[in-house]
Amino acid sequence: MKSKKILVIFSLILMILLCSACSVDNSAAGTETSTPSGQNDQENTAKDAQTTSFKDSGLKGVVDGLPVPSLEGKKIGIAVVGTDHNFDRQAYQGQIDRVKELGGTPIAVDGERNDQKAIADIENLIIQKPDAIIKQLGDTKVFAPTLKKVVDAKIPLFTVDHPSEYSITNHLSDNYYIGEVLARTIFENMGGEGKVAVFNGFYGVRVVAIRYDMLKYVARDYPKIEFIEPELQDVIPGTIEDARKKVQDLLVKYPEKSGLKAIWAGWDIPSIGASQAVDAAGRKDIKVYGVDGDPAAIDLLADPNTSFAADVAQEPYKIGQSAVDSAARYLAGLQVPKSVYVEPLLVTKENAEQAKKILFK
Repeated sequence: MKSKKILVIFSLILMILLCSACSVDNSAAGTETSTPSGQNDQENTAKDAQTTSFKDSGLKGVVDGLPVPSLEGKKIGIAVVGTDHNFDRQAYQGQIDRVKELGGTPIAVDGERNDQKAIADIENLIIQKPDAIIKQLGDTKVFAPTLKKVVDAKIPLFTVDHPSEYSITNHLSDNYYIGEVLARTIFENMGGEGKVAVFNGFYGVRVVAIRYDMLKYVARDYPKIEFIEPELQDVIPGTIEDARKKVQDLLVKYPEKSGLKAIWAGWDIPSIGASQAVDAAGRKDIKVYGVDGDPAAIDLLADPNTSFAADVAQEPYKIGQSAVDSAARYLAGLQVPKSVYVEPLLVTKENAEQAKKILFK
């Protein structure tokens, strides 16, 4: 009986040791196969580049400096809503040039600021079966059905300044930062109180909507800031002249000492017209603000005698290039992030001349 008890105790001890060993093995196995938390997209791309075989173009990514595969033998569709503004032209040209640099063939189409033409352009690209399509700008809802057609045709889709559920990677500046830093600059320049007139004609364009929403969000910290209603509506085409006339009328309604201190627009072109109207009226009490870094806007900003006070400038050519880098990597089997951001630059009268050297190399 005693020997049986000893045998049972020994068996129990052996079972406990075996279970502990299994538990240790399983834990170790789990550690070996799990992905470290916090690993960023750049690390993933670098790791993929070490394990995936592709023909190297010899060029480095314009954003991350990592290798970019060749596009030799590839056709890339490039569709832009319009090229009448500096941002549009530069981002569009950046894509075309980068595809050629990487050895590919660009198929570029310009929608000429006509949504129906831009949609037809994309549908024609689908018929040509390119290896990928890059779509630049546009109203998110208007173009959603067309972008779904791209995905349904099993053509990889990338976007520039156009967040979309159908896009593999969107390429842009951080518009949350743009909206926040410009709003802070405006409200601090105003001393935390006064009236602001806002252009809000293109809320359907997601990047403009983000900038607008951040303006209103930051204003919560400045309870003495008042937004003039109704808001001004910027239009395309004829943006500068239209904005100038609307601001001329606004100045009549809000003369000096009315408290109007700032005019905001989510892009530069209406800001140019607004600044012209304010300057012509000799209104030193009003400052104008914009976004993009259009050369004409930066020239106004650099002039100490104009009302243009600050601009958050983007690097559109580089943004366009980065979209092609993502397409090349994806087609080579590398991992790409959902969004690629190119750093913007806050330009004021104090650094405008220095900014020109960075923006207009």
